[in-house]
Amino acid sequence: MTGTLVLVRHGQSEWNMKNLFTGWRDVDLSAQGEAEAKAAGARLAARGLKFDIAFTSALKRAQKTCQYILDATGQSDLKTIRDQALNERDYGDLNGLNKDDARAKWGEEQVHVWRRSYDTPPPGGESLKDTGARVWPYYMHDMQPHVLRGGTVLVAAHGNSLRALIMALEGISGEEIVKLELATGVPIIYRLNADSTVASKEVLVAEPA
Repeated sequence: MTGTLVLVRHGQSEWNMKNLFTGWRDVDLSAQGEAEAKAAGARLAARGLKFDIAFTSALKRAQKTCQYILDATGQSDLKTIRDQALNERDYGDLNGLNKDDARAKWGEEQVHVWRRSYDTPPPGGESLKDTGARVWPYYMHDMQPHVLRGGTVLVAAHGNSLRALIMALEGISGEEIVKLELATGVPIIYRLNADSTVASKEVLVAEPA
């Protein structure tokens, strides 16, 4: 028996729109982000997907994305677990800064290292490796058992917490995972085998207008 794991990066946030480092700051969705989340829900509903449980972070941009998707699938009251283990990577001293201003302060190369290396954190923050250290055990203990019992699980979270999760699911190296771009509001559907390996993967992009 295979279970289903659906991963969705939250819709565009107000700070994504402004090119700011967001991290653990509790920033709302932009109007575009709300539309992206609703569209993701509509695409999942069109597939006839129904979820057994949902997981999201402690941040409202992911929580609202999760709720819009559940509303679209007719499951507004589904049990939803919120946990900071799924929060975005903490950017530390970069939180709230414009990315161009950060480059002006620390230099293009240094900011690139902080953003795109696997194990070098920005000052006062987390690396992607650090993010994985909280995401992986949470997935193993709290989320994976539902999938391996044949359930369908929704995870609405963030670019870096989802990168860490995908790294574990697909066996991607640290060097490769930092290159993976995750679009906002685009569901990724994994079907897992009983031994937790990936049977299939589908990225549910929007139909061209």
